Amino acid sequence: MEWQTDWGLRGRMALTMFLLFALYIVFLGALTLYFSNLALIVVVMGLFLGAQFFFSDKLALYSMGARTVEPEEYPELHRTVDRLAQQADLPKPKVAVADSRVPNAFATGRSKDSSAVCVTTGIMDTLDQDELEGVIAHELAHIKNRDVMVMTIASFLSTIAFLIVRWGWLFSGGRERGGQQVPVIVAILISLVVWVISFLLIRTLSRYREYAADRGGAMITGKPAALANALMKIDGRMDKVPKEDMRDQAEMNAFFIIPINVGWIGRLASTHPSTEKRIDRLQDLERELESR
Repeated sequence: MEWQTDWGLRGRMALTMFLLFALYIVFLGALTLYFSNLALIVVVMGLFLGAQFFFSDKLALYSMGARTVEPEEYPELHRTVDRLAQQADLPKPKVAVADSRVPNAFATGRSKDSSAVCVTTGIMDTLDQDELEGVIAHELAHIKNRDVMVMTIASFLSTIAFLIVRWGWLFSGGRERGGQQVPVIVAILISLVVWVISFLLIRTLSRYREYAADRGGAMITGKPAALANALMKIDGRMDKVPKEDMRDQAEMNAFFIIPINVGWIGRLASTHPSTEKRIDRLQDLERELESR
């Protein structure tokens, strides 16, 4: 299949980043109620954003307990990633493996030249070769669409607001009520509003980008049915994974091919569309290919 630029995804990413930028201009103004030095706020946020931007691949792999592997260790996995990257017209990303029973995979990195694709031992034990290729192609589609970088930046901005909400109440409790308490509470409340809006924007973008990566992965392999089968197998295996393993990795939800939903809150705030809807779209794409 010929690769087609997903202008719907690009438009949504541009709109999300524009809205987040506008939102955080207001947010910085609100933080002056909590911190007197606006320049210091900008510098500190800039340093955190720079660190996350440049080291996002290493941070993501570290959080998963994953490590980059050499071709001698996983020759078939490397050959698969190498071949699919060529088909996707991408530089070969770093290949990483996480020793985990959770059957999942994710892509990370700030650019096409500094990306990594990670698979778990659980997913390699679960899928056959065609299905695993479908999953890896899905992750390569994320890299080609550049949505990993956008999600990394957007998630960082949301995290800053969340941390102020979480820790601000503790620090505000120790302040004198004279002239400081009210401004601090106002700043925290504004941070809460910013975090909620950011949360909703990021979740909306995240769900759409999964559809785009599914279609992109099918374009790379030419086998939509293989990816659909992989999604069914992974989704079916999730209920069999111990809950403690799921909780340990839930913070990577937005980047996994299948989300880890812990309780009803996880389902309510899902970063992914339902597996059934994704499979339906892939089956439509399969029928489209067969009719050509």
